[in-house]
Amino acid sequence: MIDILVRVLLMPPMSLIVLILAGYALRRRWPRCGRAVSRLGLAALLVLSTNAGSLLLVRPLEQLTAPLADAGASGAQAIVVLAAGNVHAAPEYGGADIPDDIALLRLRYAARLQHATNLPLLVSGGNGEPDKGIPPKAVTMARALREDFRTPVAWTEERSADTSQNARYSAALLKAAGVRRVLLVTHAMHMPRAERAFRAAGLDVVPAPTMFYSRSRLTPLMFVPGWSGMFRSYYATHEWIGLAWQRLH
Repeated sequence: MIDILVRVLLMPPMSLIVLILAGYALRRRWPRCGRAVSRLGLAALLVLSTNAGSLLLVRPLEQLTAPLADAGASGAQAIVVLAAGNVHAAPEYGGADIPDDIALLRLRYAARLQHATNLPLLVSGGNGEPDKGIPPKAVTMARALREDFRTPVAWTEERSADTSQNARYSAALLKAAGVRRVLLVTHAMHMPRAERAFRAAGLDVVPAPTMFYSRSRLTPLMFVPGWSGMFRSYYATHEWIGLAWQRLH
């Protein structure tokens, strides 16, 4: 619970809202300092809620990886795609849990790579709660690949709760099957942290990132605050914190 609270307070927009409120609290005793803190928080909130402003956090992350050039020449023996989230009890799917929009972007690219290479595919993601009827993310991902993308799934890793566990549990399954070199599919922002985790687990990784947000063409609308800008800033902050934590450990 404490870990979740700390993460929430460090992530925008909550971290910036806290900064604004702290500035107002400081105004009673130190008016100039309080106003400066509040204005800083408000300015950061406005900037990071635009797609253009989010590039301050997103671009340096995405520059740590690169698009896959040639999947067929990669020498990979399998494809690994990482989970994101689930949508619970989707009514249009008969009340079944389904992968969320972030996971679907990864699944689409993984399916494309599988069709191009015919490599066996592993989906990795846990967080299931069987007693509540909530399946592991890998189960919903595998179902979407098979039914919606007409893509076979060779393995499902259903125990992991985070990226480091994705790597450890996936590596155990793959090594048992004689696989050492993999195409790793996840978002470009997530790739630096995911690649390090999978290399630490003893796999030879060929990064296959998708969704390079920083390569979008700048338009006037990208300077207008909105949910997509804040989502990208939130996601990038999460990855920067994750990379820092990974390096400390």
